[in-house]
Amino acid sequence: MTIRYFFCLILFVSLSLTGCTPDSSTTTSVRPGTPLIRVRILERQSQVTLSSSGPPFMQFGESTAARQLLLPRNTPISLTLTSAGWQIGATSLGGAGTPLTLTPASVGSCTVNKIPYRGRYRFVPVSQNEFDVVNDLDLDSYLKGVLAREMLPKWDLEAYKAQAIVARTYALYEAKTAPKGRHYDLNDDTRSQVYGGIPAESEKSRQAVDSTSGILVVYGPPGQEHIFKAYFSACCGGVGQSASDAFGDADIPPLRARSVGSLCSASPHFNDPDLTISKSELTRRIKLWASRHGSSLQNMASLARIDILTTNSYGRPSRFFLTDTRNVRYSLRSEELRNAINADAPASSTTPTSFFTPVNYASSITFTNSHGHGHGVGLCQYCAQALAARGTRCEDIVLFSYPQSKLLRAY
Repeated sequence: MTIRYFFCLILFVSLSLTGCTPDSSTTTSVRPGTPLIRVRILERQSQVTLSSSGPPFMQFGESTAARQLLLPRNTPISLTLTSAGWQIGATSLGGAGTPLTLTPASVGSCTVNKIPYRGRYRFVPVSQNEFDVVNDLDLDSYLKGVLAREMLPKWDLEAYKAQAIVARTYALYEAKTAPKGRHYDLNDDTRSQVYGGIPAESEKSRQAVDSTSGILVVYGPPGQEHIFKAYFSACCGGVGQSASDAFGDADIPPLRARSVGSLCSASPHFNDPDLTISKSELTRRIKLWASRHGSSLQNMASLARIDILTTNSYGRPSRFFLTDTRNVRYSLRSEELRNAINADAPASSTTPTSFFTPVNYASSITFTNSHGHGHGVGLCQYCAQALAARGTRCEDIVLFSYPQSKLLRAY
């Protein structure tokens, strides 16, 4: 299948990231017009460790001039926030209540907690003594530190390239729809996409990003195409679910349920082992999840049973109902239930999927006939690799994963 790339003039991908200009050494090979992205790499820190092989440039907020910060060369030194401002080692820098920005002198020359990142670092106060660490960098440099964390090293380049297109679209959508006033666009973990900075990069991740630079997956009639939240997960288990069923998102064709049969059967999670959890433990977890999310389930009595309420057209559960010992019923979407089951649970007692059948016993519930790893919406990474191994090109992998979508070059 031949895909025609062209510039899309209406995509809402231009970002207004005040002052998010990486050091020039990271932008020499970046395609002009590449958007900038803000990734929270550390959350609510009281102290981080810096190290630098060359003096970075320091700036408070966006209104002050940048100046070199002389640090002991290649020597770990602490950064803390006090009521009087920022402090490096025993040296007070001032800037109370103001974000501190450090721009490395060259790529990889400055580390935070021993990890080097491209772009610059912003240390943003979130309380009198705590701060977030945000990495501001161009989108494609960010993706190079994502792909090798999201894909297996042995997988084919075409699968990596498909993931690059999808991850680029997802990141831009998240950046554009981030709450107004928030100081970051993405987290560096599974709440967004797993990102590991320069050490996470590989030759394959860099090649995949560079060869697809600017390409996005979009949806809409000609002349009105727009990006959407391009979800992806590890393994759909043979049946994907819709974003509407999983998360309550708007129902659009690229994010609807579909069946792929045994395409992702190479995944160790294509068929999952049975998981049995006591009803008392499930009650504890579900009520904890409910209290964190303001759900009425926090008032639930002891759990009596879990049953499938609805399935999608391919037989994957889309909604469950929970019944407590007072015979009160509560309804949860599939991914809500998975998250509730996994709340504050040891890794050995969590479910990787909501594609299961609950079997109710006197004092426990067994989750059986389980398939998949993750939410199953959008691109299935094991499906992508299976298609790539057959010789399918990256563009066709993406279009297979998001029916009725298109690929356009935005920059």
